[in-house]
Amino acid sequence: MHRVVVLALDGVIPFELSLASRIFGTARGRYEVITCSLDGGPVRTDADFSIAVEHDAGVLATADTVVLPAAEWFGDVRGPADLPPALTEALSTIRQGTRMVSICLAASVLAATGLLDGRPATTHWAHAEEFQRHFPEVRVAPEVLFVDDGDVLTSAGAAAGVDLILHLIRRDHGSQVANQVARRCVVPPWRDGGQAQYIERPVPEPASSGTADTRQWALARLHEPLLLDDLAGHARMSRRTFTRRFREEVGMSPGQWLIGQRVELARHLLESSDLPVDQVAERAGFGTAASLRQHLHAVLGVSPHAYRRTFAVRA
Repeated sequence: MHRVVVLALDGVIPFELSLASRIFGTARGRYEVITCSLDGGPVRTDADFSIAVEHDAGVLATADTVVLPAAEWFGDVRGPADLPPALTEALSTIRQGTRMVSICLAASVLAATGLLDGRPATTHWAHAEEFQRHFPEVRVAPEVLFVDDGDVLTSAGAAAGVDLILHLIRRDHGSQVANQVARRCVVPPWRDGGQAQYIERPVPEPASSGTADTRQWALARLHEPLLLDDLAGHARMSRRTFTRRFREEVGMSPGQWLIGQRVELARHLLESSDLPVDQVAERAGFGTAASLRQHLHAVLGVSPHAYRRTFAVRA
C-alpha cells in the first residue's frame, strides 16, 4: 500500500495538517496515512491547541509520499539557515525518488533545501513575489492552484491543498476514484481557473458581466469547434473584453481553459466507455485521434491507449 507520511512541525496550521489524512484516507484502502513530528512529541498548532502524534521523523524514510503542511513561521524562511537543524536532518533521511508535496507556504521549506532549484513551483499568491525574490532559482507560477513537477508538487494557499491531493489520487488511480473521493468529501473534483481569481482587486461594477454563463454554455458544446468569437459573442462582449475578463476570473486564456476541459472529458470517456479513440476525440472536441494524442501526451505524458489500459473501469 502507498504510504503517505505527513510531517507536522511546530506552529502547523490545523486545516492544512488534516488534508492528507482526510482526503487520501477517503480513497478506501489505497493509501496508508501516518503523521509524525520531528521527535514524536506533541506539536503546537497556530490555534489554541496542540496535537499528539504517534511517530517521530524516523518514518520519513519509509514514505512513498511526504506531505509538508504549512506552519505559521514558514513565511519567514529565506534560506537553509532558517531551517532548524533537526528539520534539515529529518528531510535528509527521505529516500531519493520519494514524492514530495508542499501545501501553501511549505514551498519555502522545500526551496530552502534546494529541492525546487530550476523547477516550477507555486505558493500562496500573497507571498509569491517575496518567495521569488528570496528563491530566484525557482520558476514561480503565482497564478495556479498547484504545480505537478513529477516527484515534487507544490500547492497554493489552504484549500488548494485539496485540489492537489485530488489531483494525486486522479494521477494514481484515475478520474473515477478521484471523483468518488471528491463526492464523499463534498468538494468539487476539479476547480476551474487558478489563484488569479482570488487575488485582491477592485470589485467590478454591478452592471458588468462575467464569463461564468459562457463557460457553462461551452461545457455543453465541447464537441463543437468553439472559437474565441463564439465565446465572446455568447457573452455579448468584444474579443478583447471577453479575453481580459476571462483571464481575471479563471486565471488562464479561453483557449487554455477549453483544452483543459476537453482533456478532462476525453479522460472520462477513455475510463468509462469502450468508444474507439477517434470517437473519443470527436466527442471531446479534438476532431481527430492525432490531435487527442498530442494534447493528452502534452498534459499526461501518455497516449490514449496507454491511459485507457491503466485507468479503464472494469466490471
